[in-house]
Amino acid sequence: MTSPGQAADFRPTHIVPQDGLPAWETPDLSRPTVALDAFLPVRLLSRRGEWGEILCANGWSAWVDGRLLLAVPQPPPTGGRPLTRTEDPQPLLARCAEELERYRQAVAELAANRIDAESFRRSLRGLRAGIVVDGESVWLYDESAGRWMYGDGTRLATYAVVAGPGAPPAREAPPHEADTEEGADVQAVKDAPHEPTRIVDLPGPEAG
Repeated sequence: MTSPGQAADFRPTHIVPQDGLPAWETPDLSRPTVALDAFLPVRLLSRRGEWGEILCANGWSAWVDGRLLLAVPQPPPTGGRPLTRTEDPQPLLARCAEELERYRQAVAELAANRIDAESFRRSLRGLRAGIVVDGESVWLYDESAGRWMYGDGTRLATYAVVAGPGAPPAREAPPHEADTEEGADVQAVKDAPHEPTRIVDLPGPEAG
């Protein structure tokens, strides 16, 4: 435990979601430690991929799935500085639009008989994109981080994650690999269902 003075100096940057969070001694799934309580204030010290190193008010530190931490709203800027957003939706929107355009072009090539079905399938191997728009709300799939993001037009927050922290990326087979017996086995594994998506509880409007 820390002294009252140390606790008073603690400035959290995030809180734990309402279901709590598993924690690990290091960014290694084989070294679990005590889970974090729901709504616990923590300070994010560093990131390593999906992993986040956190510090608690009593001085205890651990590693968690950093994607699931909920950011604590920061005071408004002073001195005329512009408001900054930690998760700007525009880059991810642009990336989703590029992936959608890639799919649209492949469909056009197939419809015009400029490519056959096999070439169509191969040209889109590894493509994964997702976007749902409902009025001012948007859900975007961030393929690089394996998570769904929710946005309100001004900022993005993690909505769900596909796999736990440190999960190895899926290996993409080269175009010729699926034509071999070994390649067919690889493709079957790649086409298997993903781990269940975990929904993240988002902060209320007052936390935006």
